[in-house]
Amino acid sequence: MSVALKVPEVGESIREVIVGEWLKREGDPVERDEDIVVLETDKATMELPAPASGTLSQVLKKTGDTAAVGEVIGYLETGAPSRKEESPTQRTSESAAPAEREREPKRETEEDNSKLTGEKLEQPQAAAARAPGAGGVEAAGDFALDLDKPAETERQPEPQAKTPEPPRVQAVRSGEPYGTWPRDGREEVVRPMTPIRRRIAERLVAAQQTTAFLTTFNEIDMSAVNSLRQEYQEVFRQKYGIKLGLMSFFVKAAVEALRLIPQVNAEIRGTDIVYRNYFDIGVAVGGGKGLVVPVLRDAQSMTFAAIEQAIADFARRAESNQLKPEELEGGTFTISNGGIYGSLLSTPIINPPQSGILGMHAIQQRPVAREGTVVIRPMMYIALTYDHRIVDGREAVTFLRRIKECVESPARMLLGA
Repeated sequence: MSVALKVPEVGESIREVIVGEWLKREGDPVERDEDIVVLETDKATMELPAPASGTLSQVLKKTGDTAAVGEVIGYLETGAPSRKEESPTQRTSESAAPAEREREPKRETEEDNSKLTGEKLEQPQAAAARAPGAGGVEAAGDFALDLDKPAETERQPEPQAKTPEPPRVQAVRSGEPYGTWPRDGREEVVRPMTPIRRRIAERLVAAQQTTAFLTTFNEIDMSAVNSLRQEYQEVFRQKYGIKLGLMSFFVKAAVEALRLIPQVNAEIRGTDIVYRNYFDIGVAVGGGKGLVVPVLRDAQSMTFAAIEQAIADFARRAESNQLKPEELEGGTFTISNGGIYGSLLSTPIINPPQSGILGMHAIQQRPVAREGTVVIRPMMYIALTYDHRIVDGREAVTFLRRIKECVESPARMLLGA
């Protein structure tokens, strides 16, 4: 019996997917609930499990094709053999092949001919060399070089500028990794944008077209956080099985700053401003298909350990494209850490309909003034991009100062001071 493989409902407002890698080929046996094919959406990537045990009998949509939700992309044959049946034409041609080979006359090789004549066949070049007047040994004198006659210097052609060849254009499917593309010569590779990359592009353009964004900066002395991490790193790792990173400090500091300046945690809906008393913090992480922003729900109630564990889990699953669509939806504020890639300063772009995004940057040893003395401190620039329609400059500056106070004195976040 044939069972249709249909594209399932993969999330609200998602109407189509891109067919990724087929994990099984036609004719392969499949167990129930075993993953068959990867499906890509504009928010996440997921696998389609087999609804029953059997054999993948037919693939209707290839890697890179678009399929609508509910559309059939293949068929599973329950109780079918694990190998594809050979067509009658294939069986006929294969059975007839030996008979054809028997009727084909045997070609005698040079070795066979030499056995019949008792000597090796003579090479054509050698025979021609011994033939009189045929340009062989007897004719060699006609081409002998006259040593008494000076040789004419051969004129070398003048070098000419090389005209570059036009690039060769090659189209590849969206699922093919960059490492498999040709890199020799002049080539251009045309690859369709993945749904996630298209979604990123759409949202970035929408952010610039629909918000009046502005960016303000500040800098943080990371000495206190670095000392705290160094002192408790091993204990934290042994207790929670995760490294104590920087993001938990900034998530906690962001919650404190959002409580102080609620406009940054709000959004505009039509002619209304919607304020929230909860804090769903999106954390930008790099994934296999591009930048994604999974959300820490109710970050105000999470511990440092819970934040670090959740972010590590997001990063691991983002790399293998296993984040769920619902984990990428919503969010009231976003934090982006470009410092892990070495960024010293940047202006992050708002993730609509949010009203603000915090950018973290690389930590550098820089000279700063402390109590009239120049000292070297680990410093980080931070940036807040905000929607100026709802957040004024005073609120933005106050927000960053609160972030600075909390990170430079982490005890504030524990005491609520």
